[in-house]
Amino acid sequence: MSNTLIIIPSRLSAKRLPGKPLLKIKDKSIIVHVLNKAKQCKIGKVIVATEDKKILNEVRKNNGQAILTSKKHKSGTDRIWEAFQKIKNKKIKYIINLQGDEPLVSINDIKKLNRVVKKNNYDIGTLAVKINSTQYFKNKNVVKVETKKKLDFNKAQRAVSFQRITKKKSSKFYKHIGIYQYRVLALKKFFNLKRTKNEKKNKLEQLRALDNKIPIHVILARKNVISIDTKEDYIELKKIIEYKI
Repeated sequence: MSNTLIIIPSRLSAKRLPGKPLLKIKDKSIIVHVLNKAKQCKIGKVIVATEDKKILNEVRKNNGQAILTSKKHKSGTDRIWEAFQKIKNKKIKYIINLQGDEPLVSINDIKKLNRVVKKNNYDIGTLAVKINSTQYFKNKNVVKVETKKKLDFNKAQRAVSFQRITKKKSSKFYKHIGIYQYRVLALKKFFNLKRTKNEKKNKLEQLRALDNKIPIHVILARKNVISIDTKEDYIELKKIIEYKI
C-alpha cells in the first residue's frame, strides 16, 4: 500500500470566480477533471476535501471519494489537515496538496514531485517552471518563487521567497505551480503555527513555512499549468482542452 495520499481542497466561494469547481469543460466539471488526473498518477489514494455539499455530491457521483470539512478554514492546507485527521490512516507519511482548479496539471510532474520528495525526505516540496514572459513579473495573479540556486531538471533547490509582484528579473525566479507535497510531521507543524504577518499581507500561505524556518524545496516541472482564477482563464482553458481532446 502506498504511503502517499493526494488531497484536493475545493470550495465554491472563490471571490474572483464563484462556483468554479463545478464549471463544465468537455461535459465534465473542473473538479472531476482534476480528480481523474490525480487517479491516473497511481501514486496513492485520492480524496477531495470540501466545505460544500454540491462538490461532495459531484465527486461521489463520479466515483470519487470526498470529505466534508469546516467552512472556517483560512487556507487549503488547513482544510487538508482536517480531512487527513478524519481519515485516521497512520500508514500515510506524505500528503500531496493538489489544487482543484488546475485540470491541465501534468501527471508526470506530480509523479516526479512524489519521487523526489520521498527520496530526499523533504519536509515540503513544490513545483515551478521557467518564466517565459516578462509580464509575469508584474502580474500579481502569477506567484513567483525565488530559489537559492538556479533550477535544473536533476536537482531541487530551496525556496528563498515567494512573491506576487517583483521588479527584479533574476534567473533564479520561476513561476510557481501551486502543488505541494508534505511530510505528515511537517504538515502537522505547519497547521499548528499561527498565520504570519508576511502570509497575511501577501496572501501566500507558503510564507508561513519560510517565516518559521520550515524549508520548501522547489522541483523544476516540464509543463506549465494554467490556474482558473477568472472568467477569462476559464474561457481560455476551455478552448485549450476542447480543441486538444
